[in-house]
Amino acid sequence: MLLLKMTRTCFVMTALFLFLSVYSASLWPLLPSKQLAQQHHLLNASYTKMVHTNKRFWEMLCQKVRVYSQAVMYSGKHNHNDPVECCLGKIKDASQLRQAFKLLDADFFNDSKILEMAKGAKELNIPIYRANRKLVARENGGLHDPSVLVFNPEWTGEEAQGAPKRFSCPTLSGIQKPERDEDIAFMNVLELGHLIQTKQITSQELTRIFLHRLKKYNHVLESVVSVTEELAYDQAKRADELLGQGIYLGPLHGIPYGLKDIIAVPGYKTTWGSETFKDQVLNMEAWVYKRLKSAGAVLVGKLVTGSLAYDSIWFGGRTRNPWNIEEFITGSSAGPAACTSAAGSITYPAARCGVTALRPTFGTVGRTGVMSISESLDKLGPFCRTAADCAFILDVIRGKDPDDLSSKDITLHDPFSVDITKLTVGYLEDAEMEVVQVLQLMGVNVVQFKLNYTVDSVQGILNLMMDVDMLAHFDEWQRSGQDDVYEAQDKWPPELRRARIVPAVDYLQAQRARGKLIQEVRGNFTVDAFIGNATDWERVCMGNLVGMPVIVVPTGFKSISDPPPANSRRRTTITTGIYAPPQHDHIALALAMAYQSVTDHHKQRPPIDDLGPDDSIPSHSELCTHQDNSVFKGFQDAVELEILEL
Repeated sequence: MLLLKMTRTCFVMTALFLFLSVYSASLWPLLPSKQLAQQHHLLNASYTKMVHTNKRFWEMLCQKVRVYSQAVMYSGKHNHNDPVECCLGKIKDASQLRQAFKLLDADFFNDSKILEMAKGAKELNIPIYRANRKLVARENGGLHDPSVLVFNPEWTGEEAQGAPKRFSCPTLSGIQKPERDEDIAFMNVLELGHLIQTKQITSQELTRIFLHRLKKYNHVLESVVSVTEELAYDQAKRADELLGQGIYLGPLHGIPYGLKDIIAVPGYKTTWGSETFKDQVLNMEAWVYKRLKSAGAVLVGKLVTGSLAYDSIWFGGRTRNPWNIEEFITGSSAGPAACTSAAGSITYPAARCGVTALRPTFGTVGRTGVMSISESLDKLGPFCRTAADCAFILDVIRGKDPDDLSSKDITLHDPFSVDITKLTVGYLEDAEMEVVQVLQLMGVNVVQFKLNYTVDSVQGILNLMMDVDMLAHFDEWQRSGQDDVYEAQDKWPPELRRARIVPAVDYLQAQRARGKLIQEVRGNFTVDAFIGNATDWERVCMGNLVGMPVIVVPTGFKSISDPPPANSRRRTTITTGIYAPPQHDHIALALAMAYQSVTDHHKQRPPIDDLGPDDSIPSHSELCTHQDNSVFKGFQDAVELEILEL
């Protein structure tokens, strides 16, 4: 109807214009010369204005005709079973699409271009989308078909020549087996390895101790998904047999450990912490599991991850802090952190539980067989008693994974051979000054420091990239409506719905902004390492985007908030982070080992069995409202996947 009215208006204006032109021309001979000149000037101005007005009306009419013809084309025959065609078939003008374009921050196109884009999307883009999803997105978790766009965090251009040189292993002497199992459980890797190597204890005996602790604390901590008891005793027996043959595989020979439950182990569930995948068994060996098995380590449990590696809520409950059992742990690696302390996501859960943990340089450790959130952010790293334990584990699991394009043989110097007196270490305003003072007394050159960069959207860059990458790995999960039963409806579901409408152009702009951040951080990283808060969210995001390593070390304790009336031994742990440039993990490790060599914060034990005379452990029913009888809790050294500390 509107189109018809516009057509009539254009014809009437054109006819009126022609009539006035003829009429005015017929009057000109009858006018005096002076008046004729004045009239001629006025008519010229009116004529010009009429021409422009008439032209605009005709242009508007032509545009409407084009838009209408495209809308008519869409509303013609289409496949009623195809939601895309049905949707486009109902579009009569571009205003319906313009609202969607506003969500993409792209509503600057005119109506004709919008409908042209819709036609191209239907005929060209969507068939490609569907073909690609059919090829690579049928399975969730990003376990197969990784992106060929690979992030490289290196600054120096230094490449390893051949196989990486292994770290030297310090030797101990005079270590005697404690009488109590409790004391054995809190020994570090080097001490336990000495007991095994000197045959003061067998791996099978050690495995029994830790399996017992896993089961003992099942009513306190929600930290283990599966106890791998049969596998553990088989691996422990094999370790003892090798030692009997005179074969010692290194510091992890016969040592029990746990894996975060996003790491695949054949024959056992890999649940990703999610109700949707709680019965999932992946018959593949994760690369990191292969490396630990080849080093003689003994897997005793699959440790809790927050559902789909987000925070601490999982299908069996929510993991608790062994230092304050009424407090939940923050971060997806809640299980590894709780287990290491008692018996996010590295920095947040490590800080909450007061354990030592290393987030290594991106690409140091292969990720085959591990659930993926973001292929340019995911990192594997250890939770341990000590920084030296972290070094032993890193040395075993690092190196090129043939099925992980981002992994490589990174050149790392031996952290046990670093001369810390030749290092200049900065400290930020929020650094724990005890660490600064201790290192200064040990000969380290410490200076005030601030890491400057101008990129002010660091958190936004990481969130946008992470959400889009995660959705690519869980596309089918969202499309099939499985997000409706996700454990925490305010976490992944709304984030991944927003990710669905992130334009590819703006995703790449975020990657470019990340590149700018990396260049600025590199240019301003003027020290060998720096000390600062490990849980500052801006710094967490920056470190992940840059790919830099950080080690979290416990530095003390403070009173819990809202404590019982008196005499409670529950505490809040204090930690700090030691940051180094990419591929300089050995610097952070060396500084942390030096600090721990003269302090004992990392040796303290959480008060699970003895909260104090006026405090008590809540009952099982109070703690565990959702408990699976097959799930047991508690543990020692743990290797896990660090995605982002959330």
